Amino acid sequence: MSEMKIRVLVVDDDQDQLTLAERSLSAYGFDVRTHRSSLGVSNLVRSTMPDLVLLDVNIPALTGDKVLTLARGQAPAGTLFVLFSASDESTLRQLAKASGADGYITKSTQGEDLAKKLHAIHAKARGTLASSAP
Repeated sequence: MSEMKIRVLVVDDDQDQLTLAERSLSAYGFDVRTHRSSLGVSNLVRSTMPDLVLLDVNIPALTGDKVLTLARGQAPAGTLFVLFSASDESTLRQLAKASGADGYITKSTQGEDLAKKLHAIHAKARGTLASSAP
């Protein structure tokens, strides 16, 4: 019996970043959708019901922290929002705390490390330990 894949919506204005995140997270068992604009995120969150939203902070039109506030109001209960930025970790941590994000990850985190951090944020929020009995 296989585990349910964690559904992730990645929002970033950089197509290369979206492609990289989609490829690497898919390779580690995530069900990944991408979106290239801050506009429409609330509707997308409501319609796709992701478990996690990985949200670029420095995105044109609306910054990630503002998108988070709007999208959280439309998100199904339990949807987690994780800020994703090239900003230094201290700045990102403060922004995550101020905006009510469920976590933050720097963009220097990629591949397996990104997958592990997202799994950890998901597991912690669900109150589960990373164990599953066969």
